[in-house]
Amino acid sequence: MHFKVMTYNVHHGKGLDKEVDLDRICKVITNSNADIIGLNEVDRYFSKRSHFQDQMEYLTNKLNYYGAFSPSLSLKPKTNHSTRQYGNAILSRFPLHASKNYIFSNRLYFIEDRSILEAAIPFDDKLVHVYVTHLSLNPCLHKKQSEFIINKVKRPAVIIGDWNMNVQSKRWQKVVEVYRDVWDSVENQTGLTYPSKKPRKRLDYIFVSEDFKILDVQVNESIPTASDHLPLVATLSI
Repeated sequence: MHFKVMTYNVHHGKGLDKEVDLDRICKVITNSNADIIGLNEVDRYFSKRSHFQDQMEYLTNKLNYYGAFSPSLSLKPKTNHSTRQYGNAILSRFPLHASKNYIFSNRLYFIEDRSILEAAIPFDDKLVHVYVTHLSLNPCLHKKQSEFIINKVKRPAVIIGDWNMNVQSKRWQKVVEVYRDVWDSVENQTGLTYPSKKPRKRLDYIFVSEDFKILDVQVNESIPTASDHLPLVATLSI
């Protein structure tokens, strides 16, 4: 069978017009027809910037997808609000068999913690392990996360997210020694995703284990103003 996977840094729904509009994010996802979506920078009751909204609940209800969330940051609530969280999420048309969250902390208070969300999704007689992450700009945390991904993930694996690294960099080269960058199947295309208006960098990636065939890869430009990143979509078969 084949299915579509999307990775999308939604910037807590804040678009290039500085407005927070989750309905635009929903339209992008709907336009993509993606079956499994990895999201970065999702808020749950986080702050005034996203109106203390549970964005995960809104997206799963609006789109009628199954969902899982992994907080990279969990902060004390303000007044009557719940614990303030910010992190990664998975939306899926298929039921999620199980989900886990791996936290990568840093003792320096000014360095943002990061996380990896793992979910197992059944496809016929196989469990596909989907990992969503937003790798740190801090070299130490980036190394911890990437080493975990290279050595610890379960297969068959789809690994998606904002990696904060450049293609052909040393970090990228270490990953592709083990997993395939879906853009390797595309000739004469760059896969640039950031910034969403006139993108100059490829920060968002989909990596897969050898269990998959890559059928198609595209950058979704349907609503570039919806976030500061463009989403990347790949059609895979197992």
